Amino acid sequence: MSYKYIIKRILYSILVLFLVSLCIYLLVRCLPSDYVDKKYEAQLNQGVVTQEFIDEMKAIYGLDDNSFFGIIKGYFKWLGNVFQGNLGMSFKYEAPVNTVIAESMWISFGVSILAFILQYLIAVPLGIKAATSQYSAFDYGVTVFTVIGISLPSFFLGTLLIKFLGQDLGWFSMQGISSYQEIVGIEGVLDVLWHLVLPMVTVVLVSLGGLMRHTRTNTLEVLNSDYIRTARAKGLSEKKVIYKHVFRNTMIPMVTMMAGVLPSLFGGMMILEEVFALPGIGQKAYVALGDGDIPFIMGYCMFLAILTVIGTLLTDLAYMLVDPRVKLEK
Repeated sequence: MSYKYIIKRILYSILVLFLVSLCIYLLVRCLPSDYVDKKYEAQLNQGVVTQEFIDEMKAIYGLDDNSFFGIIKGYFKWLGNVFQGNLGMSFKYEAPVNTVIAESMWISFGVSILAFILQYLIAVPLGIKAATSQYSAFDYGVTVFTVIGISLPSFFLGTLLIKFLGQDLGWFSMQGISSYQEIVGIEGVLDVLWHLVLPMVTVVLVSLGGLMRHTRTNTLEVLNSDYIRTARAKGLSEKKVIYKHVFRNTMIPMVTMMAGVLPSLFGGMMILEEVFALPGIGQKAYVALGDGDIPFIMGYCMFLAILTVIGTLLTDLAYMLVDPRVKLEK
């Protein structure tokens, strides 16, 4: 393993994070209205507060200068705080962004990690089975399920599950987790886990379609390779051909997908947590985005960007495990 390669990739990642943070900050500051405008809009229209008061509040929040140089100045002020380990104070939650993210990320993290593991454990075997049984009833069934999974939005499927499994059958509570910090004893833990079943099922079902399609396509390409025909000609059993030769080579393209799966799951949790009333980082980001909470939006987006960068680096390293032909550059 080349440590020079890893160091080079880390330096590239830092540059990418810098450019991403700059773009996000510029986009957020260019929104037509900011946190102060949204907070005091009704009071301003009713004459409760004056425009001078609004201007003073914008100065306090650092939103008074919307010129290009003012925005750039605000960005480097935020960046300087980041180097000190401070993501700023959330406008909406009136607490340090670091604290809000640290307290709210664990539900999102738990659901995303478990959904990530489950979707690979389910999708990869089903995709391989569909490819080895091409044009069979099972293959057509997987194809239909794939199309449905790709087409259904997560919030729509989540709403259907709440309607049928929660409201009609009464298997699950219609109320979200009010505060997972109030967990007391094993009953509280089990109650929280039970509330996470439907969100996890929704994430897995929505993600299965695309993953099964890629697995099936990759497996079909491997099955038509010359070395697979050679292995069969040597008299190897079909089971050994599939699980020793086909499976490993099918996983090579799948490794690339892993880099973006976890960040996409966290991003998708923004809507799902709002649907299922879960107090996770996605739900807080959804509210903060609607209120123009710039520090929290920046912290959340950088959290996703860091996950993406780490996932990409781990993907490069994982290539060596699934494909011995790949060597890291020096």
